[in-house]
Amino acid sequence: MSSVAERPQLPFARPNVLDLAPLYEVLRREAPVAPVTTPAGDPAWLVTRYDEVRELLSDKRFGRSHPEPEKASRVSTAAVQDGPTGNYETEEADHTRMRRLLTPAFSAKRMRMLTDHVQQLVDGYIDRLIAEHEGGNVVDLHEGLAFPLPVAVICQLLGVPESDRELFHSLSSRMATLADDDDPHKARAEFNAYMTGLAEGKRGDLGEDVISDLVRAQDDDDDYDYEEMIRLCVGLLFAGHETTVNRIGLGTLFLLTQPEHWKSLADDPADRVNRTVEEIMRLGAPGDLGLLRYAHTDVDIADVTIRRGEAVILSVNSANRDASAYADAETFDPDREERTHLGFGHGAHFCIGASLARTELRIVFETLARRLPGLRLAKGMDELEVRPTITGGVTSLPVTW
Repeated sequence: MSSVAERPQLPFARPNVLDLAPLYEVLRREAPVAPVTTPAGDPAWLVTRYDEVRELLSDKRFGRSHPEPEKASRVSTAAVQDGPTGNYETEEADHTRMRRLLTPAFSAKRMRMLTDHVQQLVDGYIDRLIAEHEGGNVVDLHEGLAFPLPVAVICQLLGVPESDRELFHSLSSRMATLADDDDPHKARAEFNAYMTGLAEGKRGDLGEDVISDLVRAQDDDDDYDYEEMIRLCVGLLFAGHETTVNRIGLGTLFLLTQPEHWKSLADDPADRVNRTVEEIMRLGAPGDLGLLRYAHTDVDIADVTIRRGEAVILSVNSANRDASAYADAETFDPDREERTHLGFGHGAHFCIGASLARTELRIVFETLARRLPGLRLAKGMDELEVRPTITGGVTSLPVTW
């Protein structure tokens, strides 16, 4: 791989929160597997084109573990998605077991149980926004809906007591921060201690929640320890919380900056919400990085040789905007001809919580369109600030109607 000084450094400058950096288009065309420098200052390969990203997502020669973890490139200073995880020797078997353990949590029965709960939550948050808006006040859709809803839902799914949800959210935000004024790894240690205590407390009172499921599995499997359980909970937290927060915000921005699509959704929300959500999933991938993998052997792809142990960043954001895969790829268009997007990944690592994310997003956007058809932005796009976390998004979303 070329020297660090010769490689562009992530994250690339982007014009606004909805558009990717122009450099991604150049790389897709000229160097779909390109050497870059991570935000942590380490070397990595950045994969930007749809075909290569899709291929590598299901390529078993790449994994989240590293043959020599102490030598692995790091992606960021955050305490999640920062470097290798898991055991290099047992990663595939561990992943298979993880899927088996978590599948019941996202069963059709659990999703049906959650659907009514999510609808009640969304209606309650919108009721409060309406009350706050009385008299024409501008309200913050981020703080009033996009932010608290996924926290409440993932805590319900995991079995986190309502009294602990503010702490739970605070720890998750600190773990994901890229700011210099907090210690994400200290937050990770606090989160681990909290989850360990919560799991121990459930042993005598197991319920219908994910942590109870994992405690039962641990009792039946001597090889399954607390460290693995904590890793699973952290993964669920960020897949089911941080990313959904940002997709609600980004999806709202896509719709309100293109009023014709918002009007179409408001005119017939039940019919149009599914297509709208899938287009949000395609274009609204949060964050400026991607999915981190390490090569477990030498691999040739797109005229490049990736050596064993080298880091690879799969840019789902870029792949989902690839003009060779989608017509008018940069355009938000819920009416486009459907093609499988990579917003939930692909292959064996396809997001196990996809059904939950779709449930939340469909309820949010169907209910917003039905109850607040006159919704519009109260600030210009250039006034919105990006959250300083690994998942990005906006710090606030001022709206009115």
